Amino acid sequence: MGRGGGGGGGGGECEEVVTLELDEWSLCHPTSQSPSTSSSSDSPPQQHMNMNMNMNINNMVVVESNNPIDIEAWLPITESRNGRFWSVIAHLLNSGIGYQALLLPVAFATLGWAWGTITFCIAFVWQLHTTWLLLQLHEPSSSPGIRYSRYLRLAIAAFGPKMGKLLVIFPVMYLSGGSCVMLIINGGGSLQLLYNVISGANIHAPILTGAEWFLVFTCAAILMAQLLPNLNSVAKVSVIGAVTGILYCTLIWVLSIRKGRLQNVSYDLPAEMDKSVMDRFSTVLNSLGIIVIAFRGHNLLLEIQGTLPSSSKHPSKKPMWRGVIVSYIIVPMCLLPPAIVGFWAYGNKVHQNGGMLKAFWEFHKRETSNLVMAALYTILIINYLSSYQIYAMPAFDTLETIYVLRKKKRCSRCVRAGIRIFFGGLTFLISVAFPFLGRLSILLAGLTLNLTFTYPCFIWNCMEKGGKYGRMWWINLGLGCLGIVVSVMLSVAALWNLVHNGIDANFFNP
Repeated sequence: MGRGGGGGGGGGECEEVVTLELDEWSLCHPTSQSPSTSSSSDSPPQQHMNMNMNMNINNMVVVESNNPIDIEAWLPITESRNGRFWSVIAHLLNSGIGYQALLLPVAFATLGWAWGTITFCIAFVWQLHTTWLLLQLHEPSSSPGIRYSRYLRLAIAAFGPKMGKLLVIFPVMYLSGGSCVMLIINGGGSLQLLYNVISGANIHAPILTGAEWFLVFTCAAILMAQLLPNLNSVAKVSVIGAVTGILYCTLIWVLSIRKGRLQNVSYDLPAEMDKSVMDRFSTVLNSLGIIVIAFRGHNLLLEIQGTLPSSSKHPSKKPMWRGVIVSYIIVPMCLLPPAIVGFWAYGNKVHQNGGMLKAFWEFHKRETSNLVMAALYTILIINYLSSYQIYAMPAFDTLETIYVLRKKKRCSRCVRAGIRIFFGGLTFLISVAFPFLGRLSILLAGLTLNLTFTYPCFIWNCMEKGGKYGRMWWINLGLGCLGIVVSVMLSVAALWNLVHNGIDANFFNP
């Protein structure tokens, strides 16, 4: 499973113990020569041969028996490369359909029917383009035989070690660990609502605190994670996550149509639009941010493609692209109807904190049976648990990589279990400490949207030298620059909104 495509191990060099510094270089920058093995005096053919040899060596960890081992086979993302077309679809739907879909009516309340739909379509086409770029860059033509199965490594190969880490580490960490924190917050809240629906008016039933509901959800998620050793094993769970995601997105707008529009529903612009120019500006940008964060999962694309087998005759990008096409037909069918129906049914009464689900519960709880609400919350909880598994996997992979580099051996079952318990405890602690994290979603979207809309364009221009100054190069340059502008504007608007309106920061009080 090594990523090097060229010459063999290199005899005497393979017998030397690879240092931690060398391993870290190879993990982060697999396309470059190691500083300790490069030579400026080699001829071009010799340099190419040495680079391929070094890529093979640097991808190895030498154990006590002096036998080089490919550490890709030890890490959860690339441990199994037996993925299939259906598993790609399941992973993409599980990671691409989330609770953000229920917030889209808030954006339409500000942008209106026309501009809301236009903005949604533009964002969809844009992120489909960057998706295509990423799956091509997984096995770039400029580096045949090499697979980039992690976003950070691809960024470092394109931008260099310092710039790549500076630009990508925080977005990748937030979109993995931060998403798990949000799933705990929403999952724990849904558990509490499910309990309230089931218990009804029974005031003598025991009631847990918000933190205790978070703990129940976290324990269930980490228990599931112990049964899933690698990303490929998450495929069946992703099928469940995909089905439940489609179900609750469909149920919420079908039920809203069945209940009909609210009496005296208003489609006027929110009250914030009648204030100062900056208020209107920030409100519009916040709506754009809601649409942006609805398209998620780009931090997992390379990892998902890394679970597929690949060869020169049958590259992984072909089944990956077919999976993308199928899943990206389904994703907008799950996201756009709730946005349109939610705005039609509730107008500008949909609040950002809770979105369409909270509006449905607030306005229709008396006329909706407890069985229907219990079923809806159960589906949500199952979806959150399934999504937690795929979003936590990059974090598990990173923690196991640190262990492998230090110990020069595979993680045992006990170590792997301990790593996952540690990560679960950390995300639980953050969710309890910052239960208001969802109110910062627009600010965080501004800081992380580059991972989806901007960096793939610049990475392509840096790595695919053959098309420099061609049509694709200029398109990517324009989209990349536009992505930076949008990111800065979203961040500024979100910060201004927080300073101007404040935030209910209920630290350690979920």
